[in-house]
Amino acid sequence: MKISNKYLVEGIVFFSYVLFAMAWVGGTASMDQIMAELHVSSLASASFISGAVTIAKIIGTFLAAWIAIKMGIKNAFLMSCILVCVGVLTPIAGSYDVLLVSRFLMGLGGALMIVYFNPIVMQWFPTEERSTINGLNAVAFNIGTAVILWSMTGINIVTGGWQNSLLVFSGISLLLALAWLFVKWDNNETTSSAATATSPDPQNTAPEADYSYADGLKDRFNWVYALTYSGLLAFYICLFTFYPKAGIVASKWVIGFGIVGTIAGMIYSKKIKQRIPIIRWSGLVQLITVLGLSFSVNPMIQTLCAIVLGFFIFFPITALVTIPHEMPKMTSQKITVVFSLFWSISYLFATVVLWVFGKLVDLSNGDFTYAFILISIISSTFFIGSFFLAETNKKSQSVEE
Repeated sequence: MKISNKYLVEGIVFFSYVLFAMAWVGGTASMDQIMAELHVSSLASASFISGAVTIAKIIGTFLAAWIAIKMGIKNAFLMSCILVCVGVLTPIAGSYDVLLVSRFLMGLGGALMIVYFNPIVMQWFPTEERSTINGLNAVAFNIGTAVILWSMTGINIVTGGWQNSLLVFSGISLLLALAWLFVKWDNNETTSSAATATSPDPQNTAPEADYSYADGLKDRFNWVYALTYSGLLAFYICLFTFYPKAGIVASKWVIGFGIVGTIAGMIYSKKIKQRIPIIRWSGLVQLITVLGLSFSVNPMIQTLCAIVLGFFIFFPITALVTIPHEMPKMTSQKITVVFSLFWSISYLFATVVLWVFGKLVDLSNGDFTYAFILISIISSTFFIGSFFLAETNKKSQSVEE
């Protein structure tokens, strides 16, 4: 039996990433227990796990396109699913080295998976549906994270403990990987799916053409596109890494309202086809609320800024990730390279920013002021980048008939 329904295919993709997030964040939330089980008390060892995961994200997203070209999108996504399933070793790791390898390979799988969303969406969905599906995929990690943050204790009660919970997450991921084997996949992009049959924009379904890493690195769009998002990504990671240590606990509101913002962005981007205005004005709101969250001493203002910030971080993401899908003569191979570079450049930039942020705090003897100034400036790339991105839809096409 072959799976040929596009919504079932999307269901497998979506829940694969939700389960990755649940296993990933669940493992992080249980790291104290895991390290205690392994009799590891060194903070340096714990930090090395985080560093290894960051490296996995950078390497994985950069190599994703090369792997897809060599293996094909279907097999490449299957590989990412299998790597995510390696997370099954996390709760049963008998040594620190096994734990490190488990988390590294799992992070690598998640990094690959996020790149493959886009060629899969392009393969299976017509142009008019892609913004909605892109938005749905964009909220997958937040949903998985929210489930863990708000329900991990209850899940542990049902399963009998955090080890069993992580095993269940990995087990379901394995079932989804097996389901992916049954997806019917035609590598001929011009005839492979309803996307090409019903697309109102034939120029976006051009025959496959070679688009290498060298082509991607020479393409101005890829650098503008990645750097537009990179500052926001750096801030987002910094928000959950450093802000609680600075005594700003309102950051937890960002996750919940990020889900609301993504859903609103999906609806908005379905109706309003222009992409740049939503990116630009959301970027301006982001900058204002980052300043409020970082520098206000009033807990109420911090909470309000976190709520608004969470909404407007994710409100424009559907529009942002849809831009490459609407570019002329986009192909599956090209869009894979585009998002491979998009994520690897963004993560590399964010990693450097986080290191500088921490260094500034150290040099200031624990004072976060200069570090907050830095991250506030860096977060403005989303707003600034909107002036360099080209609009993919004319104003006359902004409202769907």
